[in-house]
Amino acid sequence: MVSKFWRTCRTSVLAGSHWYRGFFSLPREVTSLWRWVKRLVFALGIALIGLVAPPIYIEVACRGEPSGTGYQPLIVDPNWQRAESRTLLTYPEWHIVHAYDEYARVITTGAPHEFGYLRAISGFWGTLCPLTEAAASMGGVTGDTKATIYTIGVSFTAELLAKAAYEETLGRVTVWLRGAERAPLDDLSAAQAAAYGAFLQQSPWYKWDFATNAKALADLSGDSLRDRERRFALGAEYGAKAAYAGVIEAAVAGVGADDLRLRSVVSGVANEILSDIADITIIGLLGDGIEIEIDRYRAFTVILERLSAAGADIREIAGNDQVLLTALSDLQKIDGALYSVRRQGYGDYRHLIVVPVRDLADRLRALNGLRLEHVHDY
Repeated sequence: MVSKFWRTCRTSVLAGSHWYRGFFSLPREVTSLWRWVKRLVFALGIALIGLVAPPIYIEVACRGEPSGTGYQPLIVDPNWQRAESRTLLTYPEWHIVHAYDEYARVITTGAPHEFGYLRAISGFWGTLCPLTEAAASMGGVTGDTKATIYTIGVSFTAELLAKAAYEETLGRVTVWLRGAERAPLDDLSAAQAAAYGAFLQQSPWYKWDFATNAKALADLSGDSLRDRERRFALGAEYGAKAAYAGVIEAAVAGVGADDLRLRSVVSGVANEILSDIADITIIGLLGDGIEIEIDRYRAFTVILERLSAAGADIREIAGNDQVLLTALSDLQKIDGALYSVRRQGYGDYRHLIVVPVRDLADRLRALNGLRLEHVHDY
């Protein structure tokens, strides 16, 4: 009798619990939506961790050994001095410039999914570690420089991951459906990418006219599936970049753009020869040399090449006695290179080399089989 009583109570409780859960349970559609929301939040969390992991690794594992050079600069005006470590930390920005150039090179004859997006991303963070370690002997990396490099690195990573996700799926499908014959917008987008890569050699990305690119896509687009897909995908990309560029340009205007000129000291060349080289302003005698003012970025490399060809020696640049240059060769490794990486679309290798400023002109006059790509200013 007792056992029967407890079995009856147990049955009543279980029945009540089922009624309770049914009364307070959510509709199936809401439950399914909530599961997808949780999955989305989890995926976004993983993505965020992936984006911030490289900067954290750089901060923890890539410190280097601080040391002082004891160098006494010729240019003592602080307005014209620059932190020596910046010659190394300009490379990550140029890595992005090179990546856009290599992307243009690949899609000139190939398809966007053939570009190694992950390789371009790993190249950015892979070079940043040895550069950060080497910068420790040049006074270390300033906080502002770190913030800038990490910000552009995370943005570059997010952009290429998004582009890879699209081009490796929907983009690849439309290439397959298109067949071997390229669509008009394939060639137009390749030309736009090449022009953009060349533009970045001397100008900040946010000054590029993305709206004109989008209009050109619309004007030249045909009725083929590939053209319509390119017009939609690249049009959306250009629109997003145009909006972001406006924000960045306004922010830069608020804090002030970086200086576009810097000063150097040269010797072994007459004033008349210096005057004949475009974009050089002669400041005056300084020690046993001549102080000059020249443009930065790509123009900086061109001017240094002309000075070296004219027989000049470079004594100092922006108060510093070491400088980074990149050179190209068919060799995978060369002696003295801080880092070497294979270029996509070209098949050769880029080598990062730190040289004393006083040896720079001689190095440019005798590259010993290398091809100069860029001398990195500060």
